[in-house]
Amino acid sequence: MSTTGTESPKAEEAAEREATSQLSTAPSEERLNVPSLGLIGWLRWFWRQLTSMRVALILLFLLSLGAIPGSVIPQTSVDATKVDRFWEEHETLAPLYDKLQLFDVYTSVWFSAIYILLFVSLAGCIVPRSWQFVGQLRARPPRAPRRLDRMPVYTTWHTDAEPEKVLEAARGVLGRKRFRTHREGDAVASEKGYLREFGNLAFHIALIVLLLAFAAGQLWKSEGNKLIVQGDGFSNTLTQYDDFRSGSLFTADKLDSFGFRLRDFHAKYEQSGPQKGTARDYRADIAYWQGADGKETKTTIKVNEPLSVGNSKVYLLANGFAPVVTVKDGKGDVAYRGPVPFLQQDNNQTSSGVVKVTDYRDAKGRKDQLGFQGFFVPDFQPGSGTMFSQSPELKNPALMLTAYHGNLGVDGGPAQNVYQLDTSNMKKFKDKDGGPFAKKLVPGKTMTLPNGAGSLKFEGIKEWANFQVSHQVGNGWALGGALAAIVGLAGSLFIQRRRVWVRSYEGKDGRTVVEMAGLGRSESTRLPEELGDLALALRDDAAPVATEPEPQADDAPDTPRGERQ
Repeated sequence: MSTTGTESPKAEEAAEREATSQLSTAPSEERLNVPSLGLIGWLRWFWRQLTSMRVALILLFLLSLGAIPGSVIPQTSVDATKVDRFWEEHETLAPLYDKLQLFDVYTSVWFSAIYILLFVSLAGCIVPRSWQFVGQLRARPPRAPRRLDRMPVYTTWHTDAEPEKVLEAARGVLGRKRFRTHREGDAVASEKGYLREFGNLAFHIALIVLLLAFAAGQLWKSEGNKLIVQGDGFSNTLTQYDDFRSGSLFTADKLDSFGFRLRDFHAKYEQSGPQKGTARDYRADIAYWQGADGKETKTTIKVNEPLSVGNSKVYLLANGFAPVVTVKDGKGDVAYRGPVPFLQQDNNQTSSGVVKVTDYRDAKGRKDQLGFQGFFVPDFQPGSGTMFSQSPELKNPALMLTAYHGNLGVDGGPAQNVYQLDTSNMKKFKDKDGGPFAKKLVPGKTMTLPNGAGSLKFEGIKEWANFQVSHQVGNGWALGGALAAIVGLAGSLFIQRRRVWVRSYEGKDGRTVVEMAGLGRSESTRLPEELGDLALALRDDAAPVATEPEPQADDAPDTPRGERQ
């Protein structure tokens, strides 16, 4: 409708009323009245999502992915030395890894969160399913369908036996095959294969047991290393360890009371071929005791054959050599005597080490300290052009040392590594030419220090072995959980849930009609064969008789259709 400026106000009001009336009669959109979830609704939604099998599988996959950096990147709890070396070699990556807690994967916040969510998810899945399974076990097998001939597996025949006797015989046959049976009316209902669901539940419960065992192993574990020279002993106390790591809930009273002494060490190596230098016989002969007054028992520890004492296991990790030296001061008195472990640097046992002498006086009787730094090689060959050992066997041992004097730094300040020499406050002895005083020694030879400062004699060689004492809890539960998970998974995969019904009634010809049908809860190619075996066993009590097929109406309610035999 067009208007002009000359139209009266009454005409404009009439037009507006007409438009309003038209709008009021037009159908309006219905607004959906959707209630808000609220806090309780969102919590329920989150719980349903968390306890779904899909989320549990996702969390299990994330846990597997999270374990990858724990295996590839050095972990502080396993080898702190490798972590320090990684910091030195990767100045850019190391700070990033540290922020992401990749050096402590299994105790990190993100790994613990995945771990706890997976535990809650599995528990939330298992509890309701367990109650459902208990209800299924207590319930009767489902009653027979009205039309058995519509089942995927079906057979029927006529017999002269009474219907009651056929049903009783059917219950006996099914019972011997471990079917749960129940008779109702003219049919026997049976079901078998409950172990499938039980195996599924057992698998998930086993996963929870594994998670709990892993958590207990991390919280209450302890692990320590000890280097022992041949002839020396060890007592399982905190002060005896070279380094010690434990879980957050571990206490010192959990340590087993035992000790052992290294009697001897044996190592034989491959002499030729591509495996030359590889250890063939690698064992430590020890004598151990339990308790404060325990009797010594001799045994042998090998690489994969630890010593088990209580809840602790003693593993053999490495071996090396400890040169035996005697150091005399400037007055000719013995300032130090004993074996000094040198640490392995390569596969041929080229080793580095230090000798620290704190109780020392120089030629004028003044207190001082000595330090010797150098290498030991068990097989030194002068014509090889190198100072490295040519094999790991003790054939031609040599000790190369450089002498220092001054402040070792052991009387104060930060703790020091006993296998390293801090030379920041020490000076080298000088030879006649003004160079550093160093000398190569063989067993029985003596290194005489300049200006009557004393001497060091290479007395002989002892061997040392490095042991790891591990206290792990939950290992038995973890093993049991793993075995239960395998058995449960096998049951859920290979056991089939199936139902079998047998109906027996009097036909129109006066003879008994027997019907058998089977239904699998999952696809199974063995169900027809199994039903055939059951039918064959039932025919011993319900022998079939020949009869002509009877025409039957499609709408007959009580007369099932099927194959007549």
